[in-house]
Amino acid sequence: MTEHIIVADEDSTRTITMRRPEKKNTLTQDMYLAMSDAIDTAQSNPAIRCLILTGRSGVFTAGNDIADFLQAATAEPDAARPRNSVIFLQSLVNNTKPIIAAVDGIAIGIGTTMVFHCDYVIASTTTTFSSPFIQYGLVPEGASSLLLPRMVGHQRAFSMLVMGQAMSAEDALEAGFVNTVVPPGHAVIEARKVARDICALPADAVAISRKLLKLPTEDLVRRIGQEDCFFGERMRSPEAVAAFQNFFLRKKK
Repeated sequence: MTEHIIVADEDSTRTITMRRPEKKNTLTQDMYLAMSDAIDTAQSNPAIRCLILTGRSGVFTAGNDIADFLQAATAEPDAARPRNSVIFLQSLVNNTKPIIAAVDGIAIGIGTTMVFHCDYVIASTTTTFSSPFIQYGLVPEGASSLLLPRMVGHQRAFSMLVMGQAMSAEDALEAGFVNTVVPPGHAVIEARKVARDICALPADAVAISRKLLKLPTEDLVRRIGQEDCFFGERMRSPEAVAAFQNFFLRKKK
């Protein structure tokens, strides 16, 4: 579907890699659909026991392509058709297999949001997590407003999601949503080791235990819908459109 997403199956593990180095792995509409398809098709494949999400070139992802935000903000809204990012997030929510995030470098916006949906998170020392939606006049998305306070507490969630403050890998480890911090370039290596450990466990017991640990799918889907409604409204607001336009003006200087 797109050359910017690489899907590789090896040793019962599917690795989904974001590769758009010239744009810091920012996510296009096609990339969202390609990742969604890679997750969805793994569900009915018994040979795939585990998933890894990662990025190349020392970057996880700089988040959504701002050009797509600006285009959506100025286009005629289509309430009947969900945004491709929401389709991808719904695939993460409906995923029933253990999923590992191997994060090396920046994880911005939805790059951080997708990590909240993962079962095991490995981050390199160069990693920073940030959700700067507020800077663009936007609001949290992907059920992050439900997941993050549960993981790290209200105060830390407020600083990230409302104030837009970034969090280092070490701070994320201390906060509780990163399992392990590794040297740069070692996140995927460690993720493959963790995947092998998971795949060696009884599959049914893993699936049941994972489901018991997760929030109910319907709660996550409902929150995604609530956030997306606000997100769509805010994306078309004058302050958001101005923020998107200013982003491109800064890039030209």
